[in-house]
Amino acid sequence: MSDDSVTAEGNPLGSGYQVLARKYRPSRFSDLIGQDAIVRTLTNAFASGRLAHAFLLTGVRGVGKTTTARIIARALNCTHPNGKDSVAASEPCGSCDNCTAITSGSHVDVLEMDAASRTGVDDIRELIDGVRYSPTLGQFKVYIIDEVHMLSVNAFNALLKTLEEPPPRVKFIFATTEVRKIPVTVVSRCQRFDLRRVETEILTSHFAHISEAEGTRFDAPALALIVRAADGSVRDGLSLLDQAINHASSDVVGVDLVRKMIGLADQAQVFDLLVEVLKGEIGSALRLLKEQYQAGADPLVLVQDLLIITHWLTLLKIDPGSADMASPPEVDVALGREIVTKIKVPDLTRVWQMLLKGYSEVRSATLPLESAEMLLVRLAFVADLPSPADLVRKLTESDSRTTDASKSTPAAESPGSDYQAVAVPIDRPGMASAELASETKANAMPSSFAAAVQMFADHGEMRLYTHLQDHVHLVRFEPGRIEIRLGEGAPGHLASNLGRYLHEWTGRRWVVAISATTGEPTLAEQQSIQEERRKIDASQHPEVRALLDTFPGSEITRVRNRNARNPEEPKKKST
Repeated sequence: MSDDSVTAEGNPLGSGYQVLARKYRPSRFSDLIGQDAIVRTLTNAFASGRLAHAFLLTGVRGVGKTTTARIIARALNCTHPNGKDSVAASEPCGSCDNCTAITSGSHVDVLEMDAASRTGVDDIRELIDGVRYSPTLGQFKVYIIDEVHMLSVNAFNALLKTLEEPPPRVKFIFATTEVRKIPVTVVSRCQRFDLRRVETEILTSHFAHISEAEGTRFDAPALALIVRAADGSVRDGLSLLDQAINHASSDVVGVDLVRKMIGLADQAQVFDLLVEVLKGEIGSALRLLKEQYQAGADPLVLVQDLLIITHWLTLLKIDPGSADMASPPEVDVALGREIVTKIKVPDLTRVWQMLLKGYSEVRSATLPLESAEMLLVRLAFVADLPSPADLVRKLTESDSRTTDASKSTPAAESPGSDYQAVAVPIDRPGMASAELASETKANAMPSSFAAAVQMFADHGEMRLYTHLQDHVHLVRFEPGRIEIRLGEGAPGHLASNLGRYLHEWTGRRWVVAISATTGEPTLAEQQSIQEERRKIDASQHPEVRALLDTFPGSEITRVRNRNARNPEEPKKKST
């Protein structure tokens, strides 16, 4: 980068301090950093006279959208090109009356509009009315609309016709951070330029040059922290640079000062923190976290640093060559290589997922520090658990031992041998078994009260089926006669509907009597009791017991017969 790439834009008022972001704002295309493709396109367009009537500049905050728009406006109206060759017209001179007026914001033909505060169709109509008039001082009337995506739908529609066929001496320049919010009909009428995030090396060189011009020297690690915090934004980086210069008590700014100012953690200690977590040493990890917090580190930034280091360790595990280039500052690469030899990629991806979820939790937490501490506790707990592959291997070995033992033990004596544990949400109890359903369908006359109730499910009377399951206590059952006690919540017409539907489906008259006798538990209660017994039996099975021991705190939520068809699944047709 040449010395001319950093130029000081004069203070029109001639008083007061000017922040670095304004003082060193580019005034020519050649001053724009990190946007080589856009600069080349625009300079060639001006040199050849092939200028679009509308420009759309998009990119993240602080990459130079508004600055580029003003440079384009200067180049369009510059009357005194600063140069001797024919290409010089592509660069504004910065000294003619038009350039000076545009720089100060007082040019009558260059109108800047903030779409965030002027979003309505009336504002656009006012703009369109002014388009009809010729430029007063310059060659072109230039309309710069910042944050154009904030315009209303009606405002965009009102602008469409004028935007497509503007007068010859009118140019539109739009700037936005949210190009997707702009209607496609508007985007298609503009020449679009996507401004990129400025690369780390370019920002570092640029900030070093400015700090020298300001009489302040930054240590290389301190400047690296500012560049990292800038995240590709020149304006954000210059604001931090300005703050660091004011914060320093000497001519040299060190890394500790910048870290405390930004609220960053020492990445070497963050690395040690992650190592302790991976080892399961939660006490030591919490102490390191507390030390970083007391030193001024933001808990959210700490979690972000853990994510960065975890990502780097994963790259180091997969591709050591590329990881060397992306190594975080202040992190011992040799120690990282030693660690990745003792950890597997699935474990690293598991840590990444938990950190990613924890990041959103810490960001929205009322108590960020406490939330970060709980995140470390979860990570340390997971570190003690086996990987999925190890768990499968362990269960397979247990299953083989169980199979060998079953050769000498009758299957009927093996507890829970007909069941398997299923970790799924518990359905409403009381569903009849598949065997019961098949029995009911095969025999027109039900042989039990449960079979009679199942007929309601088979015929689609699910509301009555649910009431019969949950609110009816059987007192006595025989074909053609049922004696029941109605529980709380049972509708009054339940007994009559029970007899009527059974008569319709079986062709036999049924007598349903209401009794005051306590009777049996409801079918739903019976199913619940059976389910609890199955859980107890299943918990004694060697495979299930091994699984429960492996994951402390886990529990059996549902037990399903291994050989029975799921009642919710349709029967397969035989072929």
